[in-house]
Amino acid sequence: MSILVTPQTKLLIQGITGEFGARHAKLSIDYGTQVVAGVTPGKGGQIFEHAGVKVPIFDTVSDAVKTTGATVSAVFVPPPFAADAILEGVDAGLGLVVAITEGIPVRDMIRAKHAMAGSKTRLIGPNCPGVVTPGTGKDSHGGCRIGIAPGYIHKAGNIGVVSRSGTLTYEAVWQLTSRGVGQSTCVGIGGDPVNGTSHLDVIKLFMADPETHGIIMIGEIGGSGEEEAADWIRQFGTKPVAGFIAGATAPPGRRMGHAGAIVSGGKGTAAAKIDAFRAAGIGIAVTPSEMADTLLKMM
Repeated sequence: MSILVTPQTKLLIQGITGEFGARHAKLSIDYGTQVVAGVTPGKGGQIFEHAGVKVPIFDTVSDAVKTTGATVSAVFVPPPFAADAILEGVDAGLGLVVAITEGIPVRDMIRAKHAMAGSKTRLIGPNCPGVVTPGTGKDSHGGCRIGIAPGYIHKAGNIGVVSRSGTLTYEAVWQLTSRGVGQSTCVGIGGDPVNGTSHLDVIKLFMADPETHGIIMIGEIGGSGEEEAADWIRQFGTKPVAGFIAGATAPPGRRMGHAGAIVSGGKGTAAAKIDAFRAAGIGIAVTPSEMADTLLKMM
């Protein structure tokens, strides 16, 4: 079983005709993802073709959903227009929007989150690697790859991975796969200060999934999302969780990589997050190279 997406998920890609969107549309098709539509305003009626798969392009998300039955969107739209692209998916009634775009203005995201309140749409990202549910075919082909994660490193199995960092997501996945251990779903929630889905949201989904037997949770300095997830795990967690926090040596007040990776006012430090993990019984990986082994020892 998986969370959020399955091999049956019908995906539309906003920005499919751009260089970046086209490249990852092809990789998702190669992985076996059901890419059923593309959306680029002004290019409706054209066809995106790859490996024998013909993907119709629409001017609007609403038209794409009505015609193809797509339920999930991946947003590969430039930053000035990305928040509106997210809201177009909300207006079309999509169940999930995965925003890959980096550099969306914070003010735009605040406006978008406010407009999403009460909708049925879940947002992953922005500035995230996306979501992968591995398939059971050769090299996990036949799964669902939404975003930019390298599909070949995944293996179908029973470990859930959730992370703010794309590269650390890939590192955890590859460590597991190299040890012959597969993943149920891997979720990159993104590193921006204003995002859609939190660590806690994903942890709850993994805890409720009977086919997820253990979890790797990767965080970093800035914000309080990791502490909130750890507090919930302390009270209600039923499965082993291993964690890693990036940024232990970051100077206070300096933003490190992600827009949300900044310690200010003494909050969001690596030490505070690690203490919260320890109090919740989460296994702590001291370095990134220990993430998989820390979980496997707990299991």
